[in-house]
Amino acid sequence: MLEFLKQKNDQQPMDVKIIRNKLLQFIKDQLQRREGGEGSNIRGIELYIASLPDERDVYESTVYFHDTDRFKNEEVQKIADDYAIDLPAQWNLTLIFVDELPVEAVKSKELPVALHIGTKKQPTLHTSTTAYLKVLSGEAEHRDYTIEAGMGRICIGRDREVQTADGFFRINKIAFLVKSATDSNKYISRQHAHIEWNEENGCFYLFADEGGIPPRNKVKVQTADGSLVKLQTIQIGHPLKEGDQIMLGESSLLQFTYGKNESDGLK
Repeated sequence: MLEFLKQKNDQQPMDVKIIRNKLLQFIKDQLQRREGGEGSNIRGIELYIASLPDERDVYESTVYFHDTDRFKNEEVQKIADDYAIDLPAQWNLTLIFVDELPVEAVKSKELPVALHIGTKKQPTLHTSTTAYLKVLSGEAEHRDYTIEAGMGRICIGRDREVQTADGFFRINKIAFLVKSATDSNKYISRQHAHIEWNEENGCFYLFADEGGIPPRNKVKVQTADGSLVKLQTIQIGHPLKEGDQIMLGESSLLQFTYGKNESDGLK
């Protein structure tokens, strides 16, 4: 029995190691096509994973999903350095779990993964222009929201329609309820934050609005690797990544993901 348990415990790390080696070989093969100076045109790398549900934990371990910078810096960047692929100083790695691999991406022959390398001419795939927000804490009009690049400014705040100081009306597309038994709602400003699609960088950006700047109401983001980001000004936004948790006020939470939810909100 003890021997069986030992074998079971030893099996998953070996699976992870094998998958990681195959995945890195696949990434290396794609990056090597950018040798000779083309690497400097790369804006970001999108890795799509369509694993079976019961294999997700293994694939999350394979790519250090909760510590994306580790996979980026220790694995992918090392490949670029070893093979003289001149990646720019600032490049992004996005890990996305999906039900189906996008047809535009390059698919691996051995693993349920696909890769898209974004350049200045083609920053992202069309499929990445859709994202999802789930309300984890607090009470909004809906529990799940679908957002798309073409929606313009997606305002977040308390109450649906709000008259601003200049007399104009603001529509909060993600609206938290004014009358709610949830205490956290009362700390959400009527003009708390908004999300916009950035065409140049090919991702969604989160911005704090006037009500999301004061210390008690400050917009904060916890990334998938546990890093904390505070939005200090309305001018500078945060590029949202897979798994980011957005805190509004003291405890209301939204989670950002590219993975599909059963959404009943905006779309």
